[in-house]
Amino acid sequence: MIQSFRYNSAPPFSETLGMTRTQKGLAAAICSNLLFAALFLYSSWMQPMSGTDVFMWRMVAMLFGLLALLSLSRSWRQTAAFAQSLGKSPKRWLWLLLPTPILASQLWLFMWAPVNGEGINVAMGYFLFPLMMVLLGNVWFKERLAPLQWLAVALACAGVTHELWRNGTFSWVTVWVFGSYPLYYLMRRAQGVPALTGLFFDLLLIAPLALLYLLWQADSLALIAGQPWLIGFIVLLGLNSALAMQLNLQASQMLPFSLFGMLSYLEPILLFALSLILLNEQAPQGAFISYGLIWLGLALMAWHGMRRGGKRLFNFKQNSLNNQ
Repeated sequence: MIQSFRYNSAPPFSETLGMTRTQKGLAAAICSNLLFAALFLYSSWMQPMSGTDVFMWRMVAMLFGLLALLSLSRSWRQTAAFAQSLGKSPKRWLWLLLPTPILASQLWLFMWAPVNGEGINVAMGYFLFPLMMVLLGNVWFKERLAPLQWLAVALACAGVTHELWRNGTFSWVTVWVFGSYPLYYLMRRAQGVPALTGLFFDLLLIAPLALLYLLWQADSLALIAGQPWLIGFIVLLGLNSALAMQLNLQASQMLPFSLFGMLSYLEPILLFALSLILLNEQAPQGAFISYGLIWLGLALMAWHGMRRGGKRLFNFKQNSLNNQ
């Protein structure tokens, strides 16, 4: 359904540079990952505001940013048509909003973790996320896995097992990210909800509740009154979120699926680096064996994607030559 979105022509700057469609897609994907990684730092920048309060403000600002994005992408008709298709059936609306609490918890964790010493654990959850998606795809949608994919999943499981053996436990933050976030995407796929439409209804539920929390929790408003510069960061939260989403959708349209999927690994790499360098977190001693097994599994997954993408491109070119 994402492919149905139509954006206006590419920015004039890229046209003057003579960029190809793939180059524009690469630039959009890299920029979107950088912007998503930048969101990870807002809670640190907006201190002494708590990570939870930053999350609440982000939800309110993000809704306004999404409204602007829906207008720019001319997706209002699609959103209205989807809402009309649900009718007045409470069961359909309940099914639509069932994954929303999962998304809310993930977005809260993303803003809360960096100022509570859990940045690295969030990053590790995002490293495990694509591997869990592959595994759940096999279980839920009966998608067959290649031997290389099974090996990648096995290595990731070995990394988790080693961490349990080494530490006697595993970070609840990491488990919640890779254990619940894939369920949100799988449910949205099963529902057939367009990306922006689903996010719009998610925020339509989350943002008013966030606003009520902020009005009830007067400390946040008092903090902003005493430090007005925080208003600028709140506005940037909405703009940053909307621009990152727009660039991500543009990249998904311009790039081969396998290349787009591999570039999504850039975000957890950036989150891990930011946690170590800017947030001054330290990886637990001995944990790099666990991390190494997980990263090796990701590398195999990326290699499998490159091979499959290369074969598809070769077959496409061969068919094009045969049809000439």
